[in-house]
Amino acid sequence: MMKMIAGGWLLVLHISIFLPSVCRIHAVSYDYSATTECLIEPQRAQYEGGIISNPDFTHGIQGWTVFGQGAVKEGISNDGNRYIVAHSRSQPLDSISQEVRLEKGKLYSFSAWVQINGGRGNVAVVFKMSSGELVRGGQVTARNGCWCLLKGGVFANISSRAEILFESKTTEAEIWVDNVSLQPFTMEQWRSHQDESIDKERLGKVRFEARYANGTAIEGAGFSIKQTKSDFPFGCCMNYHIINSTDYQNWFALRFRYTTFTNEMKWYSTEKIQGQENYTVADAMVSFAQQNSISIRGHNIFWDNPKYQPEWVKNLTSDELRKAAEQRIESVVSRYAGQLIAWDAMNENLHFHFFEDKLGKNASAEYYARAYQLDPDTTMFLNEYNTIEDCRDEKANPFNYMTKLDEILSYPGNQGISAGIGLQGHFGSGQPNLAYMRSSLDILGSTGLPIWLTEVDVGKDPNQAEYLEQVLREGHSHPAVKGIIMFVGPANAGFNNTVLADKDFKNTPAGDVVDKLIDEWKFQTKEIKADGKGSIEIPLFHGDYNITVKDPVSSSLTAFSYKMTKDVTRDTVHLRIDA
Repeated sequence: MMKMIAGGWLLVLHISIFLPSVCRIHAVSYDYSATTECLIEPQRAQYEGGIISNPDFTHGIQGWTVFGQGAVKEGISNDGNRYIVAHSRSQPLDSISQEVRLEKGKLYSFSAWVQINGGRGNVAVVFKMSSGELVRGGQVTARNGCWCLLKGGVFANISSRAEILFESKTTEAEIWVDNVSLQPFTMEQWRSHQDESIDKERLGKVRFEARYANGTAIEGAGFSIKQTKSDFPFGCCMNYHIINSTDYQNWFALRFRYTTFTNEMKWYSTEKIQGQENYTVADAMVSFAQQNSISIRGHNIFWDNPKYQPEWVKNLTSDELRKAAEQRIESVVSRYAGQLIAWDAMNENLHFHFFEDKLGKNASAEYYARAYQLDPDTTMFLNEYNTIEDCRDEKANPFNYMTKLDEILSYPGNQGISAGIGLQGHFGSGQPNLAYMRSSLDILGSTGLPIWLTEVDVGKDPNQAEYLEQVLREGHSHPAVKGIIMFVGPANAGFNNTVLADKDFKNTPAGDVVDKLIDEWKFQTKEIKADGKGSIEIPLFHGDYNITVKDPVSSSLTAFSYKMTKDVTRDTVHLRIDA
């Protein structure tokens, strides 16, 4: 297409071809593939099994032993596929076992295909360390008659022999296992995966060709390229202190264009006394955000935790609660309709069920339906913790998450909802299990729904800044993640877990990390001289740009805007400059 801009003609050719990544470290490529579907036949072992011996049971059960009081045997499907069966079980850990050696500082990506021979039940992979410690690496809800992918991983804090076990509390069922894989990666290799993914997912390459109106190439034309907006949302929460603190306002607006309010939109903040709604604080924060072109995620319509209801709500009868909740959702969603980019419709719906207990099992689904009716253009999120942070939390594992979200979206009237996956990302102290985090994102990403990390912070630790950087890089680089909001901030605003600035608004080490990543994840303004054909070629982050071309003869300037979109990996832009 051709269009007139700022004194010149712009011809844009979109060519959808793969932009190759540049490998920084030689490494086995990471396999992001995953599925939540239950398949008739298992897929092949990832990484050809990695360090697992006899991963596909081609050699019967060689290399595998029984663990606990059960027994193992070989299984063969009708088409000749071989697998292993743990049977005659009486304890959850009665299963198959293989010993491997884990090396300190390495990440281990695990996968296996599993099923049980009756009904449904959770199956987890457990690493029994030489010390006796049991380390969970992931779990899946297995079924009878089809194979489910169990994908997870661990970080080795120490070098140790470890036994790979499979755990199921459904002890009356057999555990069937096939195509097992355990692939080690160094931290440097893991980082190279992130860099490769960013090159592929967050950037495109563009070739600008400057010519005079008569078609002559402008040799030596000077290009100035400045990014004005990033298409990847990377933001930070804010709280009520920002209303009256110019320093806080300046600190925030300098860095972020996306936000979530910590508490100010929640029910217990807007209606402390029944029937007396007060949106003064929330409205003031919305006004500040809009004045500074900051997009807002709504947090939240309801919170399913009984502890965090308004005090007057906690003892209402079911009929009284239903009426009050209807008023709440009508009020808050209607008030901010069209002004938000997302709503956390029901907060922490896997861990808690206040509204379901009081109003019936479909309470959450009904509120999603009503929120969608009131604000149909805003994405509705199920917002949860520990889905990526902690593989020990069985309630919030990726498969339970999808089961709950499927229940909500399959409720009559909800099929058209624009739904999103909200993962809070409250990491404790100590080394984050990035292998588990990535595998969980793989699983949830296979649904095709947008994933946001909605409340990222990291516990106090001597290495807090390093761990925060690891988590943020993992989120930003993953193909399925569409945005990140941190629940961090300056000390003056009361933040005391992950603090980005001290009381004088000087950066902490964590603040230095965030500023470094903000700079790294945007195109740095460049001045580039064109070659003999009047051309330059350059990779750009997705987003909006101002481009200025300087004629080397007349020194005249021609300005135009350009957008690098997510769906185009390579562009050619022909510029026609008036002499």
